[in-house]
Amino acid sequence: MAIFVSVLVGYLLGSISFSYIFGKRLKKVDIRQHGSGNAGATNTLRVLGVGPAIAVLLLDAIKGILAVLLGFYLVGEGIAPALAGLAAIVGHNWPVFLRFKGGKGVATTIGVLATLVFWPALIAGVLAIISIAITRFVSLGSLLFLLLTTLITSMFRDYFIYPIEYVYLLIIVTILSIWRHRANIVRLSKGNESKIGKKVK
Repeated sequence: MAIFVSVLVGYLLGSISFSYIFGKRLKKVDIRQHGSGNAGATNTLRVLGVGPAIAVLLLDAIKGILAVLLGFYLVGEGIAPALAGLAAIVGHNWPVFLRFKGGKGVATTIGVLATLVFWPALIAGVLAIISIAITRFVSLGSLLFLLLTTLITSMFRDYFIYPIEYVYLLIIVTILSIWRHRANIVRLSKGNESKIGKKVK
């Protein structure tokens, strides 16, 4: 029952779309109908500006953090925090409050992984930020973050003493992220992916 509660609350937390809320509050718009159409921090930057984008990034990450911490609190280390974190990511991507049309879950994923596998996520995050700074492709940095975190955690799991459930979670989240970014991957391969700071018509 505790695991079920963790997953349910994690999903409901994830379903709170801060980019949608900010869009409605600040400009009276549905952010999913502007810019790239994605309900996330990057599109918030394009549509609403830097301040709201930073706020959305932090709040979306906090959703993932809270979901994982709830799993730890109710059950302890292992499957519960992993499933609660996954539920938060799924909730962000397919929010029940917005008819299951949300974002790509990157910021929420960052919160989940930073709480579960802090050091691999930190190393991967630094490299991903460098990638974004050089290429200005947020989608590329996001995918790189997931792939590197999964690789580092898998290779050094015994050193960090992480439960095997965390590796399973990372594999699932990485596959999910690749699928959610499939259009970005196509645009990257064709060389017409939008760069950070560029307005999307």
